[in-house]
Formats: sequence, C-alpha cells, structure tokens
Amino acid sequence: MRRLLPNGFGGLLLALSLSACAGYQGASVTAGASPKTDYDSQSPSIDPSPAPGVDSSFSSIELHQERYPLKDVNQKLVDNRGDGYAALYGTRNVRAVLNGVMYRGGANNAYNKYGKRSNSNPLPSLGLQNLCKEGFASAIYLYTTNFSTAPKAVDCASNIASLGAPAKGHIDYKQLNASTDAGVKAIFNEVYASMKNPARGPVYVHCWNGWHASGLAAALALRQWCGFSAAKAEAYWQLNTDGTAIDSQYTNIRGRIKSFVPLSGYPISAEMRASICPQ
Repeated sequence: MRRLLPNGFGGLLLALSLSACAGYQGASVTAGASPKTDYDSQSPSIDPSPAPGVDSSFSSIELHQERYPLKDVNQKLVDNRGDGYAALYGTRNVRAVLNGVMYRGGANNAYNKYGKRSNSNPLPSLGLQNLCKEGFASAIYLYTTNFSTAPKAVDCASNIASLGAPAKGHIDYKQLNASTDAGVKAIFNEVYASMKNPARGPVYVHCWNGWHASGLAAALALRQWCGFSAAKAEAYWQLNTDGTAIDSQYTNIRGRIKSFVPLSGYPISAEMRASICPQ
C-alpha cells in the first residue's frame, strides 16, 4: 500500500525495505558539507522478527505516521503545558524527529494536573503508561536526576490494538546521555532497532522541557539519517528551544551538533529515508 505522507515529511510510504542499501550512511563530514556515503556491515545485532502473535505485515511506523499527522519536525503534537493530545498526557512539547520512528519532548511534571512536582524529574508514571498504551517500545531520559525513582519497564493494555498493534504493550525506560559518544550510540541503537523491525514501536527521547537535551539527540539523529548539515541541524535545535536559548548560550550543545560525524553501522534504505525524514 502506498500513500503520500503529510507535507514536510518524506515521499512514499510502502511496505518498507529495510536492507542495508544506498542509504545515507556516515563517513566524515565537515560543517555545512554533504556527507559522504559509507557502507559498513558491522551494524548492531538486532532481531528483525515481529513479536509472537503480531501480523508480519504490521508496521508501527505507518500506524504512528497516520495517528500523529504532523506536517514537519517543528510542529508539536503535545504543547508546553502537556495538552493537545490526551492519549500522551504526561509528556510535553512532543515533536516527531524521524516520523513514525523517533519522537522527542519533555516530561510533564510542573504542569501535571494529576499531581505536580519539580520539573527536574523523569516522566511521571502516567506519562510512561500512556506511551506504553500508544505503542512506544522505549523511552529515554537524557538526565540522571531522580531516575532511580522511575520504573524501568511498564506493561499495559494497548490503545491501538484495533489498528493492528498487539493487545498488550511493553515499554522499557532507559537513562542515556546524548552528550557522550557512548550515549549517542546507545540512543541510536534504540532508534535503529525500531527501523529494522517496523512492528517494534517508536522511541521517545526526552529531557525536562523538551527543548535542549532532547533537541541535541534529535539534531544528531537528523544529521545521521537525514543528511542535515551542521548549520541546518543547529538552526533546527535553536528554533525548537521555543525561544529559551540565545546565541551565546549552550555552547557545548552547539559544538556537539557542529562537530558530529555520522556513525558507521546504521545504514537505511532510500525508501526508509524518504518515509521518515523531513523534506
């Protein structure tokens, strides 16, 4: 089945070919330059098989693209106060990064109408439950503060079983750091697993507000898989801080975005890129 995606995200969606072919793949790049193509067979070891009982034709990527019809990487599904999409209550400032595969945002603690707490916290339990119900495979908290208080996995009854998803959901909650090389690779491993197994479910990468650290992880992913230049990725990061970062601030994040060299071992097909990357 082929269909046109919403304006701003890639071309044709199809029964996705996920072989390691002709995909944008990392070699060294210079700021503002187009990346060279590199082919590397040493991809992370990922089982592409769907979960037991799941139709082999089921695509979480297609389902979430249709369920969250965002026009581009800047449009929000959930706003700054956690409203806009009730099924994802507990999150904030949710945006698509790789459409249907990776989403970014914050944790709704400061504005949570069911119980406020300090903004410097991981997802509230309701937010993690709702991500599970919506079919997310994993959530990644980009800070360490109070992560020890959060559940590391949640099981749930799915909201989307009638759309072909499994009746039971499961989400893993991990703490990773987009400011280290090891952390970036671990984040990419999670995201890549959802590309290689389209039935797996998307990844939600978040910080406190959905502005700075989640923007860093998103900018690096867009450089890795969608060919964003250093300048374009930094501009994307700046725009989606919602005015909370002036030019002289966050020099470490800006420097990391500019100096990033796409990693080998994460090839995707041209069809996948056209489907999930912004145009």
